[in-house]
Amino acid sequence: MTLIKPSKNPILSNYAADAWSADSRHDGLDSVIAAIADGAALIEEKVRAATLADAIGTSDEVNVQGEIVQYLDTAASDAFVDTLSRSGRVAAIGCEEIEGTVVVGDGPQHNYIVQMDPLDGSSNIDVAVSIGSIFGIWRREDGEAVNDASLLKPGNQQIAAAYVVYGSSTVMIVAVENSVQGFTLDPETRQFVLTHPDLRIPEKCSCYSANEGNFDKLDDSTQKAFIELRGKYSLRYVGSLVADFHRNLLKGGIFLYPGDPKSPNGKLRLMYEANPLGFIAEQAGGAAYSDSQRIMDIQPEHPHQRTPLILGNRDVVKQTIAIINKA
Repeated sequence: MTLIKPSKNPILSNYAADAWSADSRHDGLDSVIAAIADGAALIEEKVRAATLADAIGTSDEVNVQGEIVQYLDTAASDAFVDTLSRSGRVAAIGCEEIEGTVVVGDGPQHNYIVQMDPLDGSSNIDVAVSIGSIFGIWRREDGEAVNDASLLKPGNQQIAAAYVVYGSSTVMIVAVENSVQGFTLDPETRQFVLTHPDLRIPEKCSCYSANEGNFDKLDDSTQKAFIELRGKYSLRYVGSLVADFHRNLLKGGIFLYPGDPKSPNGKLRLMYEANPLGFIAEQAGGAAYSDSQRIMDIQPEHPHQRTPLILGNRDVVKQTIAIINKA
C-alpha cells in the first residue's frame, strides 16, 4: 500500500511538507503512516463485505471499556497491531480494545508510540453508517524504556495524527505540524491518492454536532451553550465521532460531547480519540477543549482515561467554552 499523488511517483513524503525529509523528528514516520494505510485498506474490505461474510454483530466479549465487542472491532484491532508492528518503527501501541500496552520493540529504530481507536463508531456497522479509525503518534525518545508509562504522554507531544473514514468512499486524513492532507482510497489500484491537499477548517461554521438526546442531563450552563448553538447553526449528528469530525473539518462546524452529572469526565477517550482529533483540528486552524482546558495540555493519568470533548471552528469553540464555564 502506497500513498501517492496523482501523476506522481508513489513517494509517501510528497504528501507532507518538503521539510519532512530534513526533520530528524520524522525519521521513519512514513513507514508508520504506510502501515496505517495498509491496515485501513484491509479493514475497508472487511467493512464493505461484512454483511455478506456474516461478520456483523456482537461477540460474547466485553472490552476494557465495559462495551460489547463487535466482530469487526477485533478484526480491526488485530489488523492494525499487525501492520504497525511490521512497520519496524513502532515501539508500543495503546488500543481501545486492549487493556494493557502492546510492546513491539525497544531497539533504536523503534522510535514511535501509537495510540489508536481501531474502529470508532462500531455500533453503527450493522446499519451501514460511516465509521472510522483514529491514530495518535508520539515520538519515543532515544533510550526511553518501553512500558505502560510510555503511553502516558500529553497530546502536545504528538508528532502526527491520522484518521480513516469508511463511508461512501474511504478517506484518510494525516496531519503533522502545520500540515493536514487528505487521501482517498482508489478501489481499483488499492492505493490512497491525495485528493484533499492542505486542509483548513473553513472560517464559517455551518453546523453543530451533538447528541441532543442528552440535553436534559446537562447542567444549566451547558444547556445554555446548546441553546446558543441551536439558534445559529444546523444540527448534523451521525453518532460516529470520526464521521462527525470529518464533515466539520471539510464544511466547518463544532462537535461537542460534554460531561454530565452521570458522566462528569465525559465518555470519549483522551488518548486515542480526543488527542489525535485535537491535534488535527489545531493543525487545520481549529481548537479542541475539554469543558475547561485545551485537550492537548491534559496530562494523562491512565491509558483509557475519558474526557469531555469540544472541537472544531476555533471562534465557536471558544465561545461555547466561555458559556459553559460562566459562573
